[in-house]
Amino acid sequence: MQTNCVTAALAASPVLPWPYPHWQLHDVLPASIAASLVQWVPGTRFIGGDSGGQRAGRNGHRLFVTPAQRAAHPALDHLACLFDAAATRAGFTRQCNARLEDAALRLELCLDTDGFWLEPHTDIGAKRLTLLVSLSMGAEAMDWGTDIMTAEGTPVARASGLFNSGLLFIPSAQSWHGFVRRPLHGVRRTLIVNYVSPEWRATEELAQRPHAA
Repeated sequence: MQTNCVTAALAASPVLPWPYPHWQLHDVLPASIAASLVQWVPGTRFIGGDSGGQRAGRNGHRLFVTPAQRAAHPALDHLACLFDAAATRAGFTRQCNARLEDAALRLELCLDTDGFWLEPHTDIGAKRLTLLVSLSMGAEAMDWGTDIMTAEGTPVARASGLFNSGLLFIPSAQSWHGFVRRPLHGVRRTLIVNYVSPEWRATEELAQRPHAA
């Protein structure tokens, strides 16, 4: 049986309890899928800098793994199948106490350039789990990880920007994070993995329809 990279990475990552429970994963994606995501740039309109501190500021210029994209790109289909697999969902439930039984899969590839920043936010609401996978190349990218913050928005730690590493957390009232503006010489490439509850309205963003409860 082929090893599930996601569950293996999670099993090797102890929970970090402060300032809220989170996990720093390594070697999250199979090498072939990670390489395909590095090469996937459908158009320059998906690449951008300052969006006003919110990803919603680039609505209409965002890149999601949709059923149409999956049909056109086998690697994207493999990616979606990996995160929708029962073993992957069970691993998140077992180790992180995530509630994914009726959650839909949402995958977004973000391509950020100089000027980009994100204001402090928690991801609470319809998101049941957030995993941010760093896919940037080069030595400077090590410093391009997500900033972990307190409820006051003060940065207290920074996730690794190492290629194919990931920051995972269960959204809560304490899960403050963002991206403090700093120079980006090149493109900051991040895969955002979310499992969202049935009330998620932007169904055109979903890679997989909701599971039955």
